[in-house]
Amino acid sequence: MKMHRLKSIALAVAATAGVLAASPAYSAEQQDAAVAPAKPAKPLVPVSAIVKVGELRTKSAKASQVRIDRLAAETGDLLQDYKTVMKQVDGLRVYNARLEKQIASQLRRIASLEKAVAEATIIQRQIDPLLQRMIDGLEQFVELDVPFHIEERKQRVEFLRNNLDRSDITIAEKFRQVLEAYKIENEYGRKIDSYKGVATVNGAERDVNFLRIGRIGLLYQTTDGETSGAWDKTQGTWTELDAGDYRGAIQKGLRIARKQASIDIMKLPIPAPEAAK
Repeated sequence: MKMHRLKSIALAVAATAGVLAASPAYSAEQQDAAVAPAKPAKPLVPVSAIVKVGELRTKSAKASQVRIDRLAAETGDLLQDYKTVMKQVDGLRVYNARLEKQIASQLRRIASLEKAVAEATIIQRQIDPLLQRMIDGLEQFVELDVPFHIEERKQRVEFLRNNLDRSDITIAEKFRQVLEAYKIENEYGRKIDSYKGVATVNGAERDVNFLRIGRIGLLYQTTDGETSGAWDKTQGTWTELDAGDYRGAIQKGLRIARKQASIDIMKLPIPAPEAAK
C-alpha cells in the first residue's frame, strides 16, 4: 500500500516537471533559481556615498545661511544709512531754502548800496553847504541868546568852522560834530546851572556867582552876597535887583544848582512868556 502511494507521488512530480520543462517561459536559469536558494540584491550606490552627499548638502546649506545672514545685516546697515542720508538731505533742503532767502536779501542790499554809492558824490556836495548854514545859524543863535558860558559857546562854534576846511576829517565826522553842538545847546534849556564869572556891577567888574535856569533866567550875585542882578532880554543888559527881595532866593538857587539843597520853589524875577508872533 505504501509502495503504491510513493509511486503515485513520484508519477505526479515527474508529470509536473515535464510540464514545466515543456513551457517556454520556464528557462534554465529559472530552473536553476528554483533549485538554488535566492541571494540578496547588491545596492547600486554605496551608503557611505549617500551619507557623504548629505553632509555636503548640509555644509552648503550652512554656508548659504551664513551668506543670507550677512546680506541681511548689510541690507539693514544700508537701510539705516539711507534713512540717515535722507534726513541730512531734508535738512540741507531747509538750509538751502533759508540761504536762498538770505542771498536774495543780500542782493537787494547790494543793489541799494550800489545806488547809494552812485549818489554819494551828489549827497556830499549837498552836505558841505548844509553844514556851513548850520554853523552860521548856531553862531547867530549864540549871539542873540542869553549870555551864559558865552566864551565856551563861541569857541565851540569856531572849532566847528575850522574843521570844515580840514581834509583829515570825514564829512560824516563833521556832520556828527555839528549835531553834537546842537544837542549841547538844546540841553542848556532843560537844566539849572551855576558857575563863577565876572560881571559889570555899577561900572566896575566884579567876581560873581551866576545862576542859570534854563534859558528863562540868568542871574548873578556877588561873592559877598550884597549885590544881585538879572539879565534883561528886552534891553540886552544887566539889571540890578533889590537885595532884600531876591538875595535869599538866589542863594537858595545856587545851592540847588550845586546839589547842596533839594529842589524847591523860588521867587525869582522871571519874565512872563509872550505869545508867539
